[in-house]
Amino acid sequence: MKVLVKHIKGMHFQGEGSSKVITNIDTSVTAGGTGHGTNPMELLLIAIAGCSGMDIISILEKMRVKIQRFETIVEGERASEHPRVFKDIEVVYKFWGESLAEEKIQRAAQLSMEKYCSVANMIDKAANLTYRIEINPTLELDH
Repeated sequence: MKVLVKHIKGMHFQGEGSSKVITNIDTSVTAGGTGHGTNPMELLLIAIAGCSGMDIISILEKMRVKIQRFETIVEGERASEHPRVFKDIEVVYKFWGESLAEEKIQRAAQLSMEKYCSVANMIDKAANLTYRIEINPTLELDH
């Protein structure tokens, strides 16, 4: 696996992997950036959500669990001293749908976090990584 990251201007960079999709990386204006991209530490949290989310969707499809909506919120607490690594990271998986089988959803999340998600497993070696699920009622469709 190989990526290319190009400096654009100031703190703005663009990353590109094998898909050739451009990811903008930057920092906030208050930290000297232009705000035209996601900062690297946020990208790490996004990577956890994306990696484990893909696992969970794949596992739930195999279990024939139909969901209407799925979102993941990842919150990380960083150390106050440099290098300001994440100390604690909490992943909250939110599911919506009719008659969702909580035990199947819990099993899918567990398999992702403990076995399949390489990003989460790598980060878990450096930070206290926890997760929980929330099962919400059926979506109300706007008319």
